[in-house]
Amino acid sequence: MHNLNVNFYKELEAVLYEVSPEKKLKLFELFYENYKNGQTVFENDYNQKSVEHPSYDSFCQITAAQDVPKRKNLTTSEGQIYLLHAIAHIEYSAIDLALDAAYRFHDLPMEYYDDWLEVAADEVRHFLMLEELLVELGSYYGAVEVHNSLFEAMAKTQNSFLERMAVVPRYLEANGLDATPLILNKLKRLPENEMLSKIIKALHVIVDEEVSHVQKGDRWFSFACEKEGKSKDVYFEIIDKYYPLWLGKKKELNIEARKEAGFTCKELQTMAHKDVC
Repeated sequence: MHNLNVNFYKELEAVLYEVSPEKKLKLFELFYENYKNGQTVFENDYNQKSVEHPSYDSFCQITAAQDVPKRKNLTTSEGQIYLLHAIAHIEYSAIDLALDAAYRFHDLPMEYYDDWLEVAADEVRHFLMLEELLVELGSYYGAVEVHNSLFEAMAKTQNSFLERMAVVPRYLEANGLDATPLILNKLKRLPENEMLSKIIKALHVIVDEEVSHVQKGDRWFSFACEKEGKSKDVYFEIIDKYYPLWLGKKKELNIEARKEAGFTCKELQTMAHKDVC
């Protein structure tokens, strides 16, 4: 039996701030089912709680990004655990980022909430897929130190819809489109074994589906630019504000995936420092 007239922001807040992963995912499943069945009601003038602490800080040891254990030898179970844990943490953080996008910003078209709750559902699936492999290796989420870079991005952009859409999907998640194929190439060069094959399969699912997440971010970034009367070129100003000197870093861009996700040739040329289209 479904709940009738579930309060959208109140219930979503309970999911977002839940500290138990198992309970969070169950609460989200119930909330999302009610939402898809048209049984949620958007409250007027709801006061959102400000972002203060990561939802995982009670069971994860947080450290600086450079101090997170490095996944050196990916043929060993230890190396595979470090890799899976790092990606599972990104996916778990991404659940909160998608939930917060739906929770924090008001008075937007229904398609906006549809999009970010769909992204949250994808991230839940990705996280569970990776967690299952961690358990198979005798580990669990929370066993390895993590950094909170994604949480910090959520906190810093909590008061600006435009900046959130630029920073999270169009910068951080788009960076994943570049990074994951490089990890896949590295894994595919290693001697085959059953766990590596499972990791490769999981990463293929993730990188394929992340394109649509960046696409959604691009769509709502464009919407925010139009709403605020700004050119999409403001993207570079916003990223410079939060990540100074980012354009100076040499990196291999996944040009095709980024184009599919909405980046223009002009943007990609600026990022790659050469003609790429």
